[in-house]
Amino acid sequence: MTEGDSIRKAQLAILRELVGAISPANAFYAGRLRSAGVDPSIGSLDEFSARMPFTVKADLVADQAAHPPFGTNLSYPLERYTRFFQTSGTTNRPLAVLDTRESYDWMLGNWNDIYRAAGVRPGQRLYFAFSFGPFLGFWTGFEAAVRHGCLSLPGGGLGTPARLRAIIEYGAEVLLCTPSYALHLGESAAEEGFDLKQSSIRKIIVAGESGGSLPATRERISAIWNGAEVLDHYGMTEVGPAAFQKAGEPDVLHLIHRSYYAEVIDTETERAVPFGAIGELVLTTLGRTACPLFRYKTGDLVRRCPEAEGTMLAGGIIGRVDDMVVVRGVNLYPSAVESIVRGIPEISEYRVRIDRHGALAEALVEVECSSAGAPEALARAFAASLSLRIPVRRVEPRSLPRSEMKSRRWLISRSDG
Repeated sequence: MTEGDSIRKAQLAILRELVGAISPANAFYAGRLRSAGVDPSIGSLDEFSARMPFTVKADLVADQAAHPPFGTNLSYPLERYTRFFQTSGTTNRPLAVLDTRESYDWMLGNWNDIYRAAGVRPGQRLYFAFSFGPFLGFWTGFEAAVRHGCLSLPGGGLGTPARLRAIIEYGAEVLLCTPSYALHLGESAAEEGFDLKQSSIRKIIVAGESGGSLPATRERISAIWNGAEVLDHYGMTEVGPAAFQKAGEPDVLHLIHRSYYAEVIDTETERAVPFGAIGELVLTTLGRTACPLFRYKTGDLVRRCPEAEGTMLAGGIIGRVDDMVVVRGVNLYPSAVESIVRGIPEISEYRVRIDRHGALAEALVEVECSSAGAPEALARAFAASLSLRIPVRRVEPRSLPRSEMKSRRWLISRSDG
């Protein structure tokens, strides 16, 4: 039996346990499992893939809209849940996710894999340059570092200069942030008079954007931070921390195979792609019993390494199935913006201007509207749905272009020369 066979055998055993544990109680999945003929006696992972339908985010959003506020993907009574998170919002309503203590501990265990693979040692000082908020990755990364025995320094609520000062003064050795913010910190250091040669940062663990898997971006971050090693990791609020890069192996993401059953499918046919081909990553969570996901379509494009034992993704996350722009670490989707704008009836037309200035992208929304209060209402809606402040500017009626074909409402430019 090969290592790959052993991995699949172990995954099947865990999957059977999971199905048995949630089938009686999880209202979201009970009917789906029954209709698909999936029960604890399922014979193989291939049989599971053939029978079980996909889950998509729209299913979860619709469920929470129909059963507010938390939906029905809960395997236990609400009193057992101790953690609340939410997605950054790719729809009009961010997705709420609840966890029990046990499921949360499972995610912290996954983070422990990330830290070990990155070469993070107990006793090191880690700086978390995040606003925290309700996003899962920030909290799990921080608390897992505490359990790993690291001195964990939170940067929530601080501006960039204050974070730079803390990184240098407190001798942080590992920095966690988005790739673009790592660059922004470096660029701001020069403007604010901080000398990064005084920094003790030797590793930078990034996530939230594709840049962590792009060699050019990693090299630029490393150069700014005095040769620090840049390592990517991957996860989602819906599924938890799922993959990591190993120190010295920056071009491959390793799925945590004891925690996830992974598939890579063609976006058109929804069938498995050959090894080495690009497809959409589909994940089944094997340990998040409190709020499980079966065959969840992540929307992320990956290339599965051929002949790898377990699931390894060459080049990391290659892109998204649907277009999006990252603004201050938040995924800004055209479909989400369209949905929110159309919720303000006084707005007749709009345009989104994306200005890439250095390492950061900023958004401005221009609107034609019949009410002077509509721009402010739209700005509030963006903040509520996306957890992101986006300026909204009123423009003259009929000043925005129209087209019988698809309108070009997104304009992307660079202001850094």
